[in-house]
Amino acid sequence: MTTSANELYGSPEPKISVILPVLNESKYLEEAVKAVLDQDFGGEIEIILAIGPSNDGTEVIAQSLAKVDSRVVVVSNPSGRTASGLNLAVAASRYSIIVRVDGHSKIPKNYLSLAFEILKETGAVNVGGIMAAEGHTVFERGVARAMRSPLGVGASRFHTGGGAASVDTVYLGAFRKQALVAVGGFDERFTRAQDWELNFRLRAAGGTIFFDPRLVVTYRPRSTVKALAKQYFEYGRWRRVVSRRHEGTINYRYLAPPFTVIGVASSLILGAVVSPILFVPALVYALFILIASARIGKSLAEFVSLPLILLTMHMTWGIGFLTSPKSLAPAVTLRP
Repeated sequence: MTTSANELYGSPEPKISVILPVLNESKYLEEAVKAVLDQDFGGEIEIILAIGPSNDGTEVIAQSLAKVDSRVVVVSNPSGRTASGLNLAVAASRYSIIVRVDGHSKIPKNYLSLAFEILKETGAVNVGGIMAAEGHTVFERGVARAMRSPLGVGASRFHTGGGAASVDTVYLGAFRKQALVAVGGFDERFTRAQDWELNFRLRAAGGTIFFDPRLVVTYRPRSTVKALAKQYFEYGRWRRVVSRRHEGTINYRYLAPPFTVIGVASSLILGAVVSPILFVPALVYALFILIASARIGKSLAEFVSLPLILLTMHMTWGIGFLTSPKSLAPAVTLRP
């Protein structure tokens, strides 16, 4: 499945629909939308905000943005679920290129023009780049460091970088709408991992998913241990759902956290019940956490916060993966 220049342009001038699924994003929404409106892209753009039932004034901000600039369109997403919001935004879009942006992310000025050129040059059906986590508080900066390190999240290019190449998945993405619609859009059964699952179906249909490190999106990490734990627990649960639904999609990187949980728990229990020598595996993991924190952290404050951050990310992802129920994603009909 390739993309011709005519399919991308669809008219004498390129046009892009930017879609944002939004729920409780009052803190960052205006900044995210402004970054899209300030693009150096030479063609037409529209911004479609799929607003879920928020309780922090997000909808008021969205409506205000739409009143100020006619390029901003607001649609309702009653369920508040990300996948359904994305599908509703796609259905409301008018143009042949769909660029996804999140309400808590920020794109650089050349993002749309660069994404357009990469789509045209590669013939890919989806292109994306680096999830550049940036925090403001000490804790957020520590999370950002962990998210951009192989010691925290493994070797995914969209986290840690690397050369331009065809990949399994990318962060957010700039899609050819025709290909996106042809595979049924985002699977609304998925609360998390919907990007990975969609990219699997796009690849299965013959499309190419392409990573280019020049595409950089600023991501705002979670600000508390509780929020981080919930995020990574859900990541683990839903990655297990993907592995059950699409056999052969698991590799060692995804199995590392659940095996770590099993190994550490077994070590602590057997060390207490059988022999202290069996504490060794847990102690080795603790040493790894300290060494990783020293390598990742760029300040004393970050080094102090990183052991808890790394432990939270690894353990909750692993526990989520191990406890993910088979009933988690009931059958639904994908939105055409």
